Amino acid sequence: MELKQLYTDLILEYNKGKTNKRKIENPTVHEHGHNPSCGDDIDIEVKIEDGVIKDLAYTGTGCAISQASTAMMAELLQGRTVEEGIRLCRLFLDMIRGKVTDDESLEELEAAITLKDISKMPVRVKCATLGWHTLEMALTRIEKQLSEQK
Repeated sequence: MELKQLYTDLILEYNKGKTNKRKIENPTVHEHGHNPSCGDDIDIEVKIEDGVIKDLAYTGTGCAISQASTAMMAELLQGRTVEEGIRLCRLFLDMIRGKVTDDESLEELEAAITLKDISKMPVRVKCATLGWHTLEMALTRIEKQLSEQK
């Protein structure tokens, strides 16, 4: 199978997946993200317990890339600490910006590494990063609250 076809198939598979496309009852944090250039809308909800992401889900509408990227993110970050979640969000964003390019450094992004070449498609960058930016804002807010409690 050609690499381009694998990329397309993976995006379509994650776009159709509904495992984490849902609402969370009593989330610890909720954040809304919007991409005005294409109309993508995303709502991220996270349940945090003892500094760990116990549940992460999203709702919203958008293109296949924004939905698939957010689904990959939700799958990847379940069970991670808040700090680890922030770090992985930033790694993904650096990958899309072309700041981190070596596959070895990006392996921990798992399926999301397939979106690496979006950095070469400027009109799609905001689509791929919407969910990740939105989650990073939410987790940063939670991290601040957790550090204030100490």
